[in-house]
Amino acid sequence: MPVNFINQFGGLLIIMKNRIFGLVMASVLTVSAFCGCGASRMAADSDQKEESVPKNAANAAAYSIVCTTFPQYDWIRNIIGDDSDKFQLTMLLDQGTDLHSYQPTAEDIAKIADADMFVYVGGESDGWVESALKEATNKDMKVVNMLDALGTAVKVEEVVPGMQAEEEEETEEGEGPENDEHVWLSLRNAVTLTDALSENIQEIDPANKEDYVENAGKYVDKLNDLDGRYALTISKGKRQAILFGDRFPFRYMADDYGLTYYAAFVGCSAESEASFETITFLAHKVDELKLPVILTIEGADHNIAESIKNATESKNQEILTMNSMQSVTAEDMADGETYLNMMEDNLNVLSQALN
Repeated sequence: MPVNFINQFGGLLIIMKNRIFGLVMASVLTVSAFCGCGASRMAADSDQKEESVPKNAANAAAYSIVCTTFPQYDWIRNIIGDDSDKFQLTMLLDQGTDLHSYQPTAEDIAKIADADMFVYVGGESDGWVESALKEATNKDMKVVNMLDALGTAVKVEEVVPGMQAEEEEETEEGEGPENDEHVWLSLRNAVTLTDALSENIQEIDPANKEDYVENAGKYVDKLNDLDGRYALTISKGKRQAILFGDRFPFRYMADDYGLTYYAAFVGCSAESEASFETITFLAHKVDELKLPVILTIEGADHNIAESIKNATESKNQEILTMNSMQSVTAEDMADGETYLNMMEDNLNVLSQALN
């Protein structure tokens, strides 16, 4: 290749590089000027909002709240209301994992470690929590154990006639009875827990305390209204007994309204196969009480309920599902599911079972 051509081509490259460099520098200066203006405005905004937005709220939520299950998550959503932009609210069990079989990942532990508030149920299924809290880097974290918050309202699991007890329920000497973890299935417990959560959130963000008091008050009114409708519906029912061909996590609800219940297993049971004696007992109860409905909890396998139905005299009962909210997913939440909606649906099912 001719030397002159190479020299000319090289000179052209140098000219182009110089022009590109000049354009880049001009752009950088322009962006810097714009950012400087933006920074001034941000500083001004920061001065105006200093009282309501904490210093650690740099392009992110000011506070982190981590929950284990859906009901507590939804109650908190209602408490923080329009102030939700101040909070990073996380629900750990959002993949449909049952509370009783959940084990946290390293990522879950990390989310808990620096949270401003951590909320969990507090039963035997949460045995991992004590170790997780030892990893906490935020020593000012608010920790809400729902069973502790309810105090004397907490009930132990009971084995009613016909119910199949697990072998491991033959407790070791000195080991006490297991608490029933499903406290959220009582609207009256939900009121107590909403107030407790609101008080903790007020302490985290005292500048917006009035908002949280007002939001919690409005939500409690809705809970109380639904509680009243439950009481009225049940009092007018032709029957005062329900029967589950499944686990029974609804003891708190049954006790609130004086319902008698029968079931294959206790609420926290890991059993999936009912004995012939259990099926026979429950089928006879359906016949004796002339129950039009055999109930189950959410989940695809309703074999026990079907077996009970097939063992009855009429074999014409409906099999209906009540939602225990133990396996709510992120997709369910995206579709607009709420605690109140699910409890409304449960009331509709309960009405059919009692009439």
